[in-house]
Amino acid sequence: MTNPHKGRTGLDRIIRATGYSLSGLKKAYQGESAFRQETWLAIVLIPLALWLGQDWTQRAVLISSVALVLIVELLNSGIEAVVDRVSFEHHELSGRAKDIASAAVFVSLMLCGGLFVSALWMKVAA
Repeated sequence: MTNPHKGRTGLDRIIRATGYSLSGLKKAYQGESAFRQETWLAIVLIPLALWLGQDWTQRAVLISSVALVLIVELLNSGIEAVVDRVSFEHHELSGRAKDIASAAVFVSLMLCGGLFVSALWMKVAA
């Protein structure tokens, strides 16, 4: 069995994929409060990264850590949507999937926070 949507190629595929991605970002922002909060945090942290970073490498690492938080949150939201689509009943595997996805968000936030604290420390100590 083949997926009829997978037959697209070239520019048509790129245009449609971009549309689906933008739709996903819009739905995540509208429907996921955590993604909204992290988006606003990114709006604050990215300019801060440009100020804190002592060179372009450090700035890129700081900005990438912010992007990583958003990426992991999108994956977490996707996992939660699929689990909820299957069933709202409590099931050990469903709970495990949601908890592990949430843990991934937590780890990405800790990484981002640690990098920003480290950059701030270096800026103040210099």
